[in-house]
Order: sequence, then C-alpha cells, then structure tokens
Amino acid sequence: MFRKIAVAYNESPEAERALTAAIRLAKHLGAELKTITVVADLPAYTAYAGAADPEFSRVLMDDREKSYACLREKARAVAQSQGIEITSHIVEGGEVGAIIDFLRKEKADLLVIGLHQRSLHIARLWSTVYELAQGAPCNVLGVH
Repeated sequence: MFRKIAVAYNESPEAERALTAAIRLAKHLGAELKTITVVADLPAYTAYAGAADPEFSRVLMDDREKSYACLREKARAVAQSQGIEITSHIVEGGEVGAIIDFLRKEKADLLVIGLHQRSLHIARLWSTVYELAQGAPCNVLGVH
C-alpha cells in the first residue's frame, strides 16, 4: 500500500506528532521513511544588520545550518529508537511548492503532516494544508 512515506518536519510540536505517527506507520508497513524540512528564509531585518556588519549574515546562516543539522539528528535518533531508518531532506523554496516538488521527485505514496489543534492563525494553517492536499501527488495524512 504505502511504500514511501514522507513527513513534513520542523521544530514544531505538530511536526513531532507527525514524525511519531509516520514512524509507527512505516514500521508497521515496512515502508521507506523520509523527512522534508523547508529552509526558512532569513528575516528581512538581516539585510539591515548585514549592512552594518557583513559577518552577521554569515553567522545567521551558520546558525541556521546547525539548527537544521540538529533537527535531522533528532529525527534520526527518534526513528532509530523504534528500529526505523530515516532519510532527512532539506528543500528550498515556497513551503507548499517545495514539498510538492519533493513528493513528485521521490515518488512518495503518503505525506504525513502535523495539524495545529487550536491556533489564532488557523486560516493560514488550513490554507497551507488545503494547498498541500490539493497539490500533492500522493495521499495526505493529517495528524493531531
């Protein structure tokens, strides 16, 4: 049924729940598991700070790379503790487009995403979830 499972993964509690569910599902189905993390753009103010100190942008980029490395390691450790191998991928671009492109390229069968349970930004969240569900070339599982 599902042989290639992808999970949208970042530092949020929702993504942690999605990862946990995806690991259990991959283990039960004997499926391949991959995480997708979309690289966030640096905040706009960094351009101003970079003008004042050219090293500032490099320091921020280095910190961002370390943060993503820690995130990948955390996912790997959680998966390994459950006896599952995981491959982590960092993608760039718009949140929805980058994930959909990744799903197509990897020929994923299922995308697992974490859902916010209650949020003041619910309209934006549902817009993203809706766009992913409409554009994904595979099934989408939302996890509470």
